[in-house]
Amino acid sequence: MNNAGKAGPDFAVVYYIGDRKTGSIHIVQRSNGRTSVEHLPVEPDTGLDKMLKPILAGVTPERQVVQLDPRTKEIRVRATFPADGFLAHLYADPYSSRDWFMNDGDKETGNDTLNCGDKGSSVTVIDNTASAGARFLKTICVGRGHHQAAFTVPSATAPNVPRRAWISSLNDGAITVIGNDPQDAATYLAVLATINLCEAAREDGVAGKIPNTAYPHGLAYSPSSGKLYNLNSGYGTLAIIDPLTNAIEERMNLKGYSNLFATPGGRYLIARGADRKSDPHHVIAKVAVFDTVTNEVVDTLDVPDVYLSKYYFNPEGGKLYFTTSSSGSPEQQANLKTDVVLSFDLTALPKLRLTQQIKCGPSGSLAFLAPNRRTERVFASHAEDGTLVVIDGQSDAVLESIEVTAPGTHSRIWMLGDRA
Repeated sequence: MNNAGKAGPDFAVVYYIGDRKTGSIHIVQRSNGRTSVEHLPVEPDTGLDKMLKPILAGVTPERQVVQLDPRTKEIRVRATFPADGFLAHLYADPYSSRDWFMNDGDKETGNDTLNCGDKGSSVTVIDNTASAGARFLKTICVGRGHHQAAFTVPSATAPNVPRRAWISSLNDGAITVIGNDPQDAATYLAVLATINLCEAAREDGVAGKIPNTAYPHGLAYSPSSGKLYNLNSGYGTLAIIDPLTNAIEERMNLKGYSNLFATPGGRYLIARGADRKSDPHHVIAKVAVFDTVTNEVVDTLDVPDVYLSKYYFNPEGGKLYFTTSSSGSPEQQANLKTDVVLSFDLTALPKLRLTQQIKCGPSGSLAFLAPNRRTERVFASHAEDGTLVVIDGQSDAVLESIEVTAPGTHSRIWMLGDRA
């Protein structure tokens, strides 16, 4: 399907596509019923080592590319994009204009040798990433390996919770606590503590071991309970942390899941995972709902022949979307549905209700057009075809597919003017 001239609401989507080594950026725009694709100029490959490649921070509404030089920490705003510019994994602080860019370190050691030597990897904080006024704030050394982030703030039920950033490190099995209140100069963007996730009973009786095999991958804050929750995927446990004291108050079994995140509002946490062992011919996606008020799993759902990848909430907070990807044995992959996006109705919480399996091709990422916080369109990037798939934000019906560029293997999209 290709209805690039089809009428509909105006939008402008940033579309990155590449092969995980080099890539390009395109702007897909609809204005007054006319659709156009603008291909931003591409600079030659810099030839730099991965640690030194320019980091893509964002794209301004004026179609300028915001880049960070990892060596000098200089922010550059240019009309062109270096072909090997690096798209770092980032977490947007939902309570400020700051974005936290994750550096997982090198494959051999998990260290960011440029900024932290052999002492760990890092996160880099940039303010106003989608504007010409973007500002580099700080690069902070944390633990080794892949990171996840969560942010705490005071809430009506937990008014004393401090403004902090919490960064988990997969290789070390630890969480770094960082001050995140610009009004507190003494702690702002400073490392305040390290929480060791080690469970001695699972480490041959060795307490306080770092690195350990906790393998944290799932970090979420609940304003409802005022607690932080960390999934230790290596142990199959959930650690409940008091952000006032940094103490692990409780550990609960939560086996079979590989990620954890909070729903809008924060009362419920969603755990997702995959069962690749019980059936040699089928992968079974697993989803669970954890209630932070009662501290119990209140619902679970299995979805056969699906491997869940990235998750997204629509701006209203009433829907949860999962993209899908490939995993498992060749026999299991033969039955996998990798060309669908799953849509869940969150208004049914604490019950899980899968409402749609949207067949829109393999999707790299999603973006949302939601004027006045009502989702009119959902966009999905289809890298294998080099297309942008347009989905109705209310019915989840696929409306059209817009040709953007030559096919690739990796894609990411976001609304122009928004944070990447």
